[in-house]
Amino acid sequence: MKKVINDANHVVHEMLDGLVAAYPTFLKRLPDTTVITRSDAPIQGKVGIVSGGGSGHEPAHAGYIGRGMLDAAVVGEVFTSPTPDQILEAIKAVDSGKGVLLIIKNYTGDVMNFEMAQEMAEMEGIKVEGVIVNDDVAVEDSTFTVGRRGIAGTLFVHKIAGAKADTGASLEEVKAAAEKTIANVRSMGVALSSCTLPAAGKPSFTLADNEMEIGIGIHGEPGIERVPLEEADKITTILVNKILADIDYNQNEVAVMINGLGSTPEMELHIVNRKVSEILQKKGITLYKTWVGEYMTSLDMAGFSVSLLKLDSEIKSLLVEDVKTIAFQV
Repeated sequence: MKKVINDANHVVHEMLDGLVAAYPTFLKRLPDTTVITRSDAPIQGKVGIVSGGGSGHEPAHAGYIGRGMLDAAVVGEVFTSPTPDQILEAIKAVDSGKGVLLIIKNYTGDVMNFEMAQEMAEMEGIKVEGVIVNDDVAVEDSTFTVGRRGIAGTLFVHKIAGAKADTGASLEEVKAAAEKTIANVRSMGVALSSCTLPAAGKPSFTLADNEMEIGIGIHGEPGIERVPLEEADKITTILVNKILADIDYNQNEVAVMINGLGSTPEMELHIVNRKVSEILQKKGITLYKTWVGEYMTSLDMAGFSVSLLKLDSEIKSLLVEDVKTIAFQV
């Protein structure tokens, strides 16, 4: 498989160098780490927000650093959790004295390493709390998790927690807002092709031209089933109905995210969004705001995910608060 890289062993570090070179007044890289922070971190009087995970999901997570979202992102190797010492450096870099919230996707390595870093930070006198995002309705346990996986719905948690922190709220209040968002967001994805890890140089699994994988994870983990490829409306209906069966959205307002997995044209994502809007309207669910684009990818995988966030007055107000990041805007 063709890749625009130099050395598979250096892709993460070279990517981070390029990212900071593109936004030198906006982002900074902590020396000798894979941690990217706001250039003005720590922000006095504000709870620090840290997230992260393996590379290969760009623009997650460094693309969401900035006012109204993250203060730092900890970047691991491709599809590999960052190490506890790297996470600790991120915590220390964004702590202003009000404490730090860790937003963790539910993968075994991420949960273990972020929790270890939390313990290490607390030993140094830093107040740290963590929340675990598990928005994927596809499978209860997977190759990399105990319980549901955390996927693109994590972006809504970043947004709500970041906006709450910007109000000057306490660490406990920011955590509560994040947990409420986690309780009200659900997602599910589908893959039409595999992804190719730089070090492997070949697809991580194989799908025939007439096949798709329903409920696949963002690392290529198996989903619910492998079935014949269907047209866009049928695929979308399968995903949305599964989400709607998991939580009561009836007579509520929702925010929607149609997320491309890396190689799906925007044209196709908008075709998906057309059907999502139609389904919600027929079910009496009010569509408040929609995002369509690539927010949490899986390298070069073709496919998409749908995320629905059930809104209340607090979440709705925080969702539309101003934000300034590379990859997300209201």
